[in-house]
Amino acid sequence: MSYQHLSETERYQINSMLRQHISIARIAIDLKRSESTIRREIKRNSGKRGYRAKQAHRLCQERSLNSRNARQVDQATWMQVEDLIAEQLSPEQVCSQVTGVSTESIYQYIYAEPTGWLKAHLRCQKQRRKRYASARSRRGQIPNRKGIELRPVSAALARVIGHWEGDTIIGCNHKMAIVSLVEKKSKLTRLRRVKNKTADLVCAAMIEAFEPIKVAVKTVTTDNGKEFALHELLDQTLGCDSFFADPYASWQRGLNENTNGLVRQYIPKSRSLESVTDEELQMIEDKLNNRPRKCLGFQTPNQVFNAAMKRRALRA
Repeated sequence: MSYQHLSETERYQINSMLRQHISIARIAIDLKRSESTIRREIKRNSGKRGYRAKQAHRLCQERSLNSRNARQVDQATWMQVEDLIAEQLSPEQVCSQVTGVSTESIYQYIYAEPTGWLKAHLRCQKQRRKRYASARSRRGQIPNRKGIELRPVSAALARVIGHWEGDTIIGCNHKMAIVSLVEKKSKLTRLRRVKNKTADLVCAAMIEAFEPIKVAVKTVTTDNGKEFALHELLDQTLGCDSFFADPYASWQRGLNENTNGLVRQYIPKSRSLESVTDEELQMIEDKLNNRPRKCLGFQTPNQVFNAAMKRRALRA
């Protein structure tokens, strides 16, 4: 397999793991890269304030643009790209079929096309592409926020139960929301409806969902939404620690994002949450928790979680 340059996502992963004082050897294993690649990346793209993902990616792009060997895509290649996009292939799928052009270059080409006919063939036809890795969050500051860099390494490894990820699923027209909570080792899911995405309602829903199993709640990692502003009340009530992922780094809560996608199979974005009853939401939660998962050796989340709780009780 030919070498591929580090992606922007990989650079943010390196950034996050360095903040957690994870060794270069471990970073290389997690990213399936060689140690020399990680060491060279850190050495070449670090600044006066150390290694920062956004700066590292910018430096790499600048070197690429200034390189005499930088590849220029010819018109014949772009015509081939246009034909495949017109057949409803995604830019990533097109990249696998056409040599000499990257996925990001295809996206830039599509959005620069003045008539917009290429963009009409994309599955997600937003006016502007989502912005990742902004230097600062646009959602306001959360009092006494503890960043993910302060979270114990054990929470990332998730070798024991007790480490959760949290998010909110927004309803059609931004009316109502679902609080989505998932445990990292067992994949156990908790779902609760809230009438509004306010901090007090979301915190109350999380406490209600966690209360019966609070002995198995050690950490909770969420995004930077203001609905999680009452994290200190949650910690005080349950005896846990709340942490916040970096802005625009949804991969740091990848399990939660995946779980939200599973919920969307039952409740699509076009459906109003006002039509979802508590009974239906409980049915969805039960289905997810009783579904055999390949990552669990085809056990269900309930089986893994309950077995861990029994071992905990025997040790007590």
